[in-house]
Amino acid sequence: MLRELRPAFSVVVLFSLLLGLVVPLAFTGFAQLVFPFQANGSLIRLHGQSVGSALIGQNFRGKEWFHGRPSALTVTNAKGQTVPAPYDAAESGASNLGPTSKALVSHVTARIAAYRKAYGPGPVPDDAVTSSGSGLDPDISLENALRQAPAIAAARKVPLSVVEQLIRRLATAPVLGVVGTAHVNVLRLNLELAEGHAA
Repeated sequence: MLRELRPAFSVVVLFSLLLGLVVPLAFTGFAQLVFPFQANGSLIRLHGQSVGSALIGQNFRGKEWFHGRPSALTVTNAKGQTVPAPYDAAESGASNLGPTSKALVSHVTARIAAYRKAYGPGPVPDDAVTSSGSGLDPDISLENALRQAPAIAAARKVPLSVVEQLIRRLATAPVLGVVGTAHVNVLRLNLELAEGHAA
């Protein structure tokens, strides 16, 4: 019986080593060699210190910073209002609120009012008042960034043209010119502002 089972055990051990150790190590080595930035979490560094990932949104408070999309998570504040919660990578996911949801309409209406209060009357970009499918989108549309630019330029006391140039320099165009929309990474934008590159 042992003679009959030995080939089966050998195959299990062989494939366990091959698929559980050799292949993962080969893929990891290939990724580190060809795509080191992506393989290590797309971490953005400032002066050698990791300050965040290019793939996960962060919270910025204050008129002098660009603000990202709302988080999909919500919390109830002291006034009993439901407001977006801070980004939390451990809680990635959509809000699961459908287009007929009263809660969704309420959230979007409140966000539109807050956006117009912060950036003045006029059109409000979709991504400024809706969360992404992951709830952690690190990017905003070019339209959203340019709409925020006058308030940020005023808060930082720099010419609007300088802030707009920064936005356009960091903007990512649609893939092949047609897939997606032009967008900007909020963390990268704010790091440039922090370093005084818009001064």
